Amino acid sequence: MEGKLMAKNSSKVVRGIVIAASASMMWGISGTCLQFISQNQNIPENWFLSARTLGAGLILLVVSLIMYRGKVFHVFKSWKNIAWLFAYAILGLMANLFTFYKSIQFGGNAEAATILQYLSPLFIVLGTVIFRRQMPYKSDVFAFIIALVGVFLALTKGDFSQLSISTSSLMWGLGSGLTAAFYVVLPRNIVKDPDNPPLVVLGWGTLIAGFFFNLHQPVWVGTPKITGTLIASMLTVIFLGTIIPFGLLLYATHYAPSDVISIMDAVQPITTSILSIIFFKMGMNWIEVVGIVLVIIGVYILQHGRRNIENSEENFHVDV
Repeated sequence: MEGKLMAKNSSKVVRGIVIAASASMMWGISGTCLQFISQNQNIPENWFLSARTLGAGLILLVVSLIMYRGKVFHVFKSWKNIAWLFAYAILGLMANLFTFYKSIQFGGNAEAATILQYLSPLFIVLGTVIFRRQMPYKSDVFAFIIALVGVFLALTKGDFSQLSISTSSLMWGLGSGLTAAFYVVLPRNIVKDPDNPPLVVLGWGTLIAGFFFNLHQPVWVGTPKITGTLIASMLTVIFLGTIIPFGLLLYATHYAPSDVISIMDAVQPITTSILSIIFFKMGMNWIEVVGIVLVIIGVYILQHGRRNIENSEENFHVDV
């Protein structure tokens, strides 16, 4: 009986891993599609950002209304939550979408931008060290060194005299990693309340970001020529880059623990790298592969080390 129960639990975890990996893979596909749009389609960047965020926000809120009904407006019952929501929308979502797009547009590529954005856990820990004056753990320092060496190898491709992307693309990519950290940290105080489901918070945050993008560039002004390629690309970014993967991650939490799910984030940069080789004919040598692997290992060590320390501290308090 016990063996059957363990096998059932193991099967559930595997299902959760597959679902989480699928979500991460979709983000990788979306990043590649974003490179195609920014570098191969004559689409004004401001119009694209306005259309993408507004469309995704509206769809997410419609889905939230169907799933959660009255809870959709609960976040507005507290001025504190409203302040956190706007901070999340502007400093997290809006800034992250803008910097990631700019990183690709300025002579970069989806692979490099994804790797730099993948460093967001390092920025979160760095913020903790700076603003909370908390000394870094040994695992943090080890992870930082491995990840930075990995980034250096991935962005130079073995030619240590120059970067494989422009300086502008590198700076925007680092900004993408920083704002991705905001994207993770800022909504935490809101979603602590069980009456504020993450999908609802994401919907409102995306809609607010879309509203501010549209203040600068309304979607009905300077609309590019509507083609089948444009529609397909936009739908891919909206659904595979936002709605479906986030929903899958929420679904995955019913089967696997969050620490196991977080490891599946590594599928995103791997997917983007493979698709960049296939569709953009980008060569990849063994040094670049080693760099990408080191970045993934570094982030994993950081997350795993932090989680073990937090668990040991919780057990200590329980024992005391």
